[in-house]
Amino acid sequence: MLNIIILAAGSGKRMQSKIPKVLHTLAGRPMLEYVIESARNLNPNSITIVLGHEADVVKSCIDHNDLNIVLQESQLGTAHAVMCATSMISFRNNKDSTTLILYGDVPLVSVSTLRSLLDSCCGGMSILTSISDNPYGYGRIIRDNVGNIVQIVEHKEASQEQISIREINAGIIAIHTEKLKQWISMIFNNNEQKEYYLTDLVKIAVNNSVIVNSVLPKYSWEVFGINDHRQQANIERIYQYEQAKNYMLKGLTLSDPRRFDVRGSLKFGRDVFIDVGCIFEGLVELGDDVRIGPYCILRDVTVAENVLIEAYSHVSNTIVESNVVIGPFAKICKSSYIKSKSKIGNFVEIKNTSFGNSSKANHLAYIGDSEIGSNVNIGAGVVTCNYNGANKFRTIIEDNAFIGSGSQLIAPIKIGNSATIGAGTTLTDDAPADQLTIARSRQKTIVNWKRPKKN
Repeated sequence: MLNIIILAAGSGKRMQSKIPKVLHTLAGRPMLEYVIESARNLNPNSITIVLGHEADVVKSCIDHNDLNIVLQESQLGTAHAVMCATSMISFRNNKDSTTLILYGDVPLVSVSTLRSLLDSCCGGMSILTSISDNPYGYGRIIRDNVGNIVQIVEHKEASQEQISIREINAGIIAIHTEKLKQWISMIFNNNEQKEYYLTDLVKIAVNNSVIVNSVLPKYSWEVFGINDHRQQANIERIYQYEQAKNYMLKGLTLSDPRRFDVRGSLKFGRDVFIDVGCIFEGLVELGDDVRIGPYCILRDVTVAENVLIEAYSHVSNTIVESNVVIGPFAKICKSSYIKSKSKIGNFVEIKNTSFGNSSKANHLAYIGDSEIGSNVNIGAGVVTCNYNGANKFRTIIEDNAFIGSGSQLIAPIKIGNSATIGAGTTLTDDAPADQLTIARSRQKTIVNWKRPKKN
C-alpha cells in the first residue's frame, strides 16, 4: 500500500507575489500540477495535499477529484504539515504500507527516481539526497564514520563545519507508514525557528536503530525547488532544454535547443525544422516538412505537411492545410481554417475565417468573420468591416474573385464568383458575379484650399 502526501501550504514570500507559490508556472502550468502528475503515475492508494496560504485559490486551480485536501491553518513547519495530513492516511495493512512525502515546489523529480526511493525504503525510511556545488539554504546530510546517515541539520542551525558539507537533503522522504504514525508525534519545535522539522525523523530513526537509506536522483536538477523568480527561470530553462533534447532524439530539427519553448504538447512529423525563439502552447501538431521561422508563436494549431510559417507570425486555434505559406508578421486566430496552397502574407490578420484553396492575401489586410473561396486575390489594405459596434457580421467572397487594394467590405455582404472590386471601393451592397464593381466618389480638386496651420 502506498500513501502520498504533498506539502503545498507555504505562502512563498520570496516570490513577492499575490499568487500562491505552488501556482507559479513552469512551461505554462502550475508547478503543483507536475508533482500531482508524478504522484498519480505511481498509482498510490491515496494522495493527500496539505494546503494553507490561499487554499481555496489553489484548490480551484487544480484537478482534485481524486485527492484528499487538508488545511494547515498555521504554517509551523514541515512536520506540522504532515501531522495535519495523517488523518487522511490509511493505516490498514501497516506491515506493507509506505508513505511518500513530496513538495509542491519541487516539480521536476522523475517517477523513476521516486520508484527507486520507494524500493530503497525496505520497511524503514529512505530519503532523497543530492550533491550540490551551491548547497546554500539546504539541510546538510550528516553521516558517521562508516557512511550511515545519522542526522540532517538545517542550514540555519548548521555549524561552520557542517555548512561545508555538499550532500544536501532534497526533502522527499519514503517511510514505513506505521513508523511515521509513531514518530511524527515525537517531533518538537525546540529550535531557533520554533518550527516542527520533518528532518527530525532521521534522528528519531537512528535512535530507534533503524537504518536510514538514501537515493541520489539521476540528474541533480530533479530536486531543485522554486522559492523565487530566479529559481523559477532557471528551472524553466532546464525543463525546456530537456524537452528540446528529447524532441531532437525523435527527429525534430531545432536551430538552437536552448531557444525553444513548449508550454503544452508538441507532435511532429518527419523533417520538421524550427528556428530560434519559437513558442508552442496548448496542443500543436506539425506535419512532415513543416518549417517554422524565428520567433513564431503557435497555440492549439494543426498544421499539415509542407507548410512554411515565416518569422514573427502568430497562429492560434487554427487548422492549416498542406502547402500553405504564412507570414512573416502574420496573425491567424479564432477558429480559422486555411486551405491548401493559399498564401497569407506579411501584416495580414485573419480571424474566424475559412480561407480557400490557392487564395492569396499577400500583405496588409484584415479578414475577419469571412468565407473566402478558392483562387481569390485580396489586395493590400483590404478590410472586412465585420463589426458595427454591437454585433459582428460575415463577409462571403466566392471563387476567383479579385478584391482591389484599399477596399472596405461592409458586412454583411456577398461578392459573387469571379467578381472584381475596384481599388479603393467602399462596398455596402452585394457585388454580382463576373462584373466589375466600383464604389468611390469622383476625383476632384478644390481650388484655393489651404491646409490649416497651428495657432
